[in-house]
Amino acid sequence: MTAKLTAKSPAKKLMTEFPPARDNLVTLANWRTQPSSDWSFHNVRRLLPTANIAASKNPVPLESSLVEIGDVAFEGNKGRTTLRDALRTTNTKGFLVLRRGRIAAEWYAGGMDATTPHIVFSVSKSICGALGGILADKGFLNPNRPVTDYVPEISSSVYGGCSVRHLLDMTVGISFTEDYVDPDGDVARYRRAVGWDVIQPGQSTMALREYLATQKPDGKTHGHAFHYVSTNTDLLGWVYERAAGRALSDLLGEYLWTPLGAETDAYVTLDPEGAMRAAGGICAAPRDLARFGEMIRQRGVAHGRQVIPGWWIDDINDNGDPEAWARGEFAEMFPDAAYRSKFYQIDRKRRTLCCIGIHGQWIYIDPISELVIVRVAAEPIPLDVDNYRAWWRGFAAIVQHFS
Repeated sequence: MTAKLTAKSPAKKLMTEFPPARDNLVTLANWRTQPSSDWSFHNVRRLLPTANIAASKNPVPLESSLVEIGDVAFEGNKGRTTLRDALRTTNTKGFLVLRRGRIAAEWYAGGMDATTPHIVFSVSKSICGALGGILADKGFLNPNRPVTDYVPEISSSVYGGCSVRHLLDMTVGISFTEDYVDPDGDVARYRRAVGWDVIQPGQSTMALREYLATQKPDGKTHGHAFHYVSTNTDLLGWVYERAAGRALSDLLGEYLWTPLGAETDAYVTLDPEGAMRAAGGICAAPRDLARFGEMIRQRGVAHGRQVIPGWWIDDINDNGDPEAWARGEFAEMFPDAAYRSKFYQIDRKRRTLCCIGIHGQWIYIDPISELVIVRVAAEPIPLDVDNYRAWWRGFAAIVQHFS
């Protein structure tokens, strides 16, 4: 792989005619399936209502120190491969490696480039987790307080008995199954509530905040086990808004994206009533995702400025609960891991942190090698465990290459 390579766009010319031919039309009914996702994942704003997350008026440039890493080899999900081949065969749309804050390698495909916002799905959770540290440091938020201190409307739901910390760490005892492919399951109903799916005749038209208030307990004690449920982060976004008295998009822009030195406005999707999907609706440019990861690696500092309090980063690194993780549903995928404030610590010995989203989104932060790796993608299966394990091995191989 040359350090910077632009691949050819897919042969199918989605949304390029006026109007597009029916075979090339991307709509709310097909936008998360292939091949539509090749176009929709970096054009979400043309399909859904969104709120802007302002970038800096004086963005901080990323310097380059390019390195050839295309021949780095690792065990893919279908046998031995190289990074060069993996990028071209796995629906990757953007890939960027920072070493010591400089661009070491960069690759884009399918209409993407360094400054094109791409939906990052549950990487959004980590971005919102970082914002929580800023709000706590400013005195707006106390993670140990009950959620109902901020949002009393949900007192009759499962959330009536949990703390903000339980939301941050995904340890709410909630009866919710995060199955992305069940057409009649919890996630399907949730997606209709956030405005991501077409509502068919006879289906509920409940919006997000109302939907959050209907969630039920599963009988388990809050704090006992890691249980991955996206609605927890949407409620967290609502808590932030109540705590600070401002819209989530404005908080992300003023307290995170602008001081980070981001060069491209990000945005977040809205439900029909204007509620923001904190759990998975943020769309951001690859270089700004890299800036975010580098700031985390630098203990919350970006270009000499403390953006996220250092104590919050220390807490993420030091206070994830490995026992709660071991009781959770992702322990088999990442055995020696922990989860804290929406960040995965997938290698506790190396203190490697990750932000992970469905369909192949990653920010991989390895402090020992001083590397940050960003991947955005349009994988056809939302959560392909073999793919995630393969890319984990790929990132480890890149780390080894620079060691």
